[in-house]
Amino acid sequence: MEKSSPWPLLVFATSDKAISRRIQQARRAGELRQLLPRVYTPDLTTAPAVLVRRNWLPILGHLYPDAVISHRSGLDAQPTPEGDIFLTYKYAKKVVLPGLMVHLVPGPGPQELDRPFGSTTLSFASEPRALLENFQLGRARGGISKTLPGSAVEEYLERLLRVRGEDGLNELRDQARTLATHLGWEAEFGRLSQVMAALLATAPSKLLTSPIARARVLGLPYDPDRAELFATLLTALRQHPLSSRPDPAAQPPAYYELAFFEAYFSNFIEGTVFQVDEAHDMVVGNAPVPGRHADSHDVLSTYQLVSNLAEMRVVPTTADELLALLQRRHATLLRERPDKRPGQWKERANQAGTTNFVEPELVRGTLHQGFACYTALEHPLARAAMMMFIVSEVHPFDDGNGRLARIMLNAELVRGGLSRIIITTSYRQDYLRALRRLSRQRDPGLYLRMLDRAQAFTAELQADSYHRLKAQLTQVRAFDEANEEMVW
Repeated sequence: MEKSSPWPLLVFATSDKAISRRIQQARRAGELRQLLPRVYTPDLTTAPAVLVRRNWLPILGHLYPDAVISHRSGLDAQPTPEGDIFLTYKYAKKVVLPGLMVHLVPGPGPQELDRPFGSTTLSFASEPRALLENFQLGRARGGISKTLPGSAVEEYLERLLRVRGEDGLNELRDQARTLATHLGWEAEFGRLSQVMAALLATAPSKLLTSPIARARVLGLPYDPDRAELFATLLTALRQHPLSSRPDPAAQPPAYYELAFFEAYFSNFIEGTVFQVDEAHDMVVGNAPVPGRHADSHDVLSTYQLVSNLAEMRVVPTTADELLALLQRRHATLLRERPDKRPGQWKERANQAGTTNFVEPELVRGTLHQGFACYTALEHPLARAAMMMFIVSEVHPFDDGNGRLARIMLNAELVRGGLSRIIITTSYRQDYLRALRRLSRQRDPGLYLRMLDRAQAFTAELQADSYHRLKAQLTQVRAFDEANEEMVW
């Protein structure tokens, strides 16, 4: 067991002679080493660059009293990946430290709204100050600019507008105006105010350079994190070889038999539970189960969609067609649940567990972003995988999003002449696990394997009759929860 040191991780030199003697004695005894001029550490093994990067705040607070973390660093609140950090200080200088390049920029000291770090006199620039500083004019020195690119600042402001609303952005503008008047930064405020006005659609959008900011002004704001996630899946789908399994039940009556189980399982895994024979009798007779009108119509409406060959061959060719198709199919799917607002975009945020889906005002724009990725794919299974994930990740409606996503998935496969995909009760956990991993960890591998296995399973089913199909599904325990024999 290592002996603990009586010294803190960072030991700063002091004018106290007694403490200075102790520090020098500890250095001679090998208990401390010099990390920086007048900065010591009992950590004798970790690389200096690593120690400095891990402890940059207290180190800079000691080295540069009354400095302000400012400009691009004020918004980023950390050094760049390359180690650059900008401080407003008494003079201009570039200081090289292990793991850090400190850019000292002359300017005003801490202001009323700036926030001090701990017990040091180092401060973080307030949000109004950092934004004003990022609208200062100047050229890059030493390969990096003290200000963020204009598009990055626009995207920062767009996020603020998304989270705080117009009132929040206007409040920030008022704070920036007050500070600018005090510091003589009227020109910087003018440039900041123009961008804010463009985002609020009270100034021309041509002032904006960020695609995210321009999309908001044009009425199609989107979730940039989801857009990036769709691009990640697009890359994986274009890199990943996909199977082309012909649909063994492409024509009636086999098509209808498989469509029943598609509708049955799609509702069962969402909690609409019927005995399979009970559900089959209901579909064949087109008659709801007594006492379960809405639940019955969930299954009947799903079957009406997936059993319609002409309907299932319809796929969108434009983003606007995608939006209209989603609304039309959702209106059919939930027509007997008026409280779920069938066919209408959600007005309140929704979530599943700890996953928060796209905010209501970003639904249409995010679907447009997803559609751009969808059009870049050729293979029907790739397009199906992208389409299902887009709908699942956006969750554009109050309810029925999972069922709708699977309908959109299979419509792509029917249009492409490939085997449909049925997510049975036994596959439910694996299906959800794959979606969660892609959504939360940005790892598409499990999602692609899950869909491939599910399609391979569905392609082997013999759908010449209801009873034969039911027997096959029973034999492989497809109706059971969490079949441990199936591992994606």
